[in-house]
Amino acid sequence: MTKFGIIEGLQKQFYLGYSYKYNALEFNPAIILTSVKDTVLDYFFSTPWYWIVRDYVFFHLVFKVLSQALTYVRGYGLLRSITELLRYASKRIFGIVLNLPFLKVAVDKEVSKALSGMENDVIKNDDNLIDFAELPSSGLPKTDVLEELDKLNSILHHSDWKGGKVSGAVYHGGDDLIDLQSKAFQKFCVANQLHPDVFPGVRKMEAEVVSMVLNAFNAPSTGCGTTTSGGTESLLLACLSAKMLGLHYKGITEPEMIIPRTAHAGFDKAGYYFGIKVHHVDLISETYQANVKQMKRLINRNTILLVGSAPNFPHGIIDDIASIGRLGETHKIPVHVDCCLGSFIVAFMSKAGFDDVPLFDFRVPGVTSISCDTHKYGFAPKGSSVIMYRNTKLRKEQYYVSTEWVGGLYGSPTLAGSRPGALVVGCWATMIHVGEDGYIKSCKEIVGKAREIKEYIQTEIPELQILGNPLCSVVSFTSNIINIYELSDTLAKSGWHLSALQNPSAVHLAFTKLSLQSAEEFKHLLKSTVDTMKSQPDAKPSSDGTSALYGVAGSVKTSGVADRLIEGFLDTLYKLEPDHSD
Repeated sequence: MTKFGIIEGLQKQFYLGYSYKYNALEFNPAIILTSVKDTVLDYFFSTPWYWIVRDYVFFHLVFKVLSQALTYVRGYGLLRSITELLRYASKRIFGIVLNLPFLKVAVDKEVSKALSGMENDVIKNDDNLIDFAELPSSGLPKTDVLEELDKLNSILHHSDWKGGKVSGAVYHGGDDLIDLQSKAFQKFCVANQLHPDVFPGVRKMEAEVVSMVLNAFNAPSTGCGTTTSGGTESLLLACLSAKMLGLHYKGITEPEMIIPRTAHAGFDKAGYYFGIKVHHVDLISETYQANVKQMKRLINRNTILLVGSAPNFPHGIIDDIASIGRLGETHKIPVHVDCCLGSFIVAFMSKAGFDDVPLFDFRVPGVTSISCDTHKYGFAPKGSSVIMYRNTKLRKEQYYVSTEWVGGLYGSPTLAGSRPGALVVGCWATMIHVGEDGYIKSCKEIVGKAREIKEYIQTEIPELQILGNPLCSVVSFTSNIINIYELSDTLAKSGWHLSALQNPSAVHLAFTKLSLQSAEEFKHLLKSTVDTMKSQPDAKPSSDGTSALYGVAGSVKTSGVADRLIEGFLDTLYKLEPDHSD
């Protein structure tokens, strides 16, 4: 038989099924089944084994490609699939074109110019500061070190985070908490969670932090968890646990997870690190929640995790966790809820009197894991988060255990080995000092102010449109009249730093405790800035701000350029001086 001999043989036998009773135009399935069996047997007995292996590999690859294509089309629809295919092809083509010799020189020149400006903005220095590219030959006295720290804090000016003019970033709980945390750090500055036998007090405090957070998110008696270094590690561990669970109990070797388009980039990072294919679910246009129906269509035998946010980072929207939980239960797939941003805001909203918040925590039966950043609205020191699981079966899948290492038996509950015990001590001290009543009070104040700003924009600034119906501490908005990125750049010149979003173009302000003091100023500045921009529609936009950067990122004609700018920015973080070689 030829390579496709079995297909040709089956075709002949299929038509043969009609020939026996052709005159009666009757179809005889028994004859066809017998013929198919004979054809298959003839193929296996008459075909060399290496041809059979070749045919198997060929058909396996074809089936795999078709299966993936059908899953994609079923999940995203034919039109969206074609659009994405064309967009992908366009980016590849433009990427090749931009690397042609006669264009590459010009592109490199523009990228170098942009990176040079970035370095000048990021790398701050001053003649009054001492440079330490190498260890000093003799150590500086303590008084000199403290003096240099004061200079670094005062001479190199930072954004006015103390004035509450920065979106999120700094979740300051008050000077009294900073003092408490500093003293707690001093008492346990050498503590390492890797050695619970050496630091039993730290072990006790970590266990209590996890227990208190589990209680806040209504975990069952089987609930468990670990502390982590931040939200990203919590998300990475949730994805790792789901991947290993799928491997050990379902034999899934090509894992996939389904997340909303608004899910934190940490999930894509987990996909990159752990080899998990990531499907991004579209949003419902009216609510900006994840499209659960599309999520259902994307589920297949390789799906190891479904994800929802409460709330998400871009728009502050709580996804339909109850529906996602039902999907997880029906298909026996773990469901993770990302509460990193919401943390102790979303956990205490009901007790603070906000009764319009839907269920999102362990009270939803299908939810198997939740992440919560205690270093956000829990006001703990930076580097503090908790990953929670419904039971220990899920948690143990994030563990790493080695019994063969020559250095002894080794076990690690999280991604890190050594962990700074002083941070979890600071978290513990903060939580028991603030208490439930303190968190309820801060929740009421912050959410109340965020909703006040949302209502002000909706009623007083018609040029701006709120995205969805944010219920927590984040308010995002766009505009179909003015350039929203130019608005962001203009506000930045007045000291206000908002977070830029894309797809759609928008900005958001994440309210913190510090924002309470400056909310009125923000309202008036926002309105006056919008009014000015609207009255000057022909004003020349800035060429090197947020608008320009996101314009580059969103255009297929500059494919790969935004990646180079981001990589250049990351390189800049570790440079001592700007590079003026160009």
